[in-house]
Amino acid sequence: MLVGVVSDTHDNAQYVENAVGVFTDRAVDAVIHCGDIVAPFSATPFDGDWEFHAVRGNNDGEWALADTVESFGTYHGEFADLTLDGAEFAVYHGTSEPIVDALLASGAYDYVCRGHTHERVNEEREETVHLNPGGVPIPGREEEPAAFVVDTASEEVTVHDLG
Repeated sequence: MLVGVVSDTHDNAQYVENAVGVFTDRAVDAVIHCGDIVAPFSATPFDGDWEFHAVRGNNDGEWALADTVESFGTYHGEFADLTLDGAEFAVYHGTSEPIVDALLASGAYDYVCRGHTHERVNEEREETVHLNPGGVPIPGREEEPAAFVVDTASEEVTVHDLG
């Protein structure tokens, strides 16, 4: 199974369009958005031929966003505990580092997907893969956001720049 992971798109139409393009080209089976979609119009392009899962980010203040996502996917609120093709995914925006660290240390998940920091992370901590695809650039940081594609069969994570 192929799982797309993206975060912190912050209403940036270019990054949303590029992420959807990556997920379409790779024919992913599911997409996880780790929060900070921001407005409903930025969620609707993710209505594709895949399962869609989103968690709330600290900039997702519009309650209409939840209704929009629920029209084609699942809006999980603060946290999602997903099993996709036998792989366990924790999805949390990442506003509390102690919570992220506890999820990683728990050993309960194959993947902990998060956002918030706008810093790309793809690292293994013991048996858990920590994924943060980054987000729209923050002044002073050069790194563009990415979309990750996780292959649950091979456990390979590929990185696709969205800039």
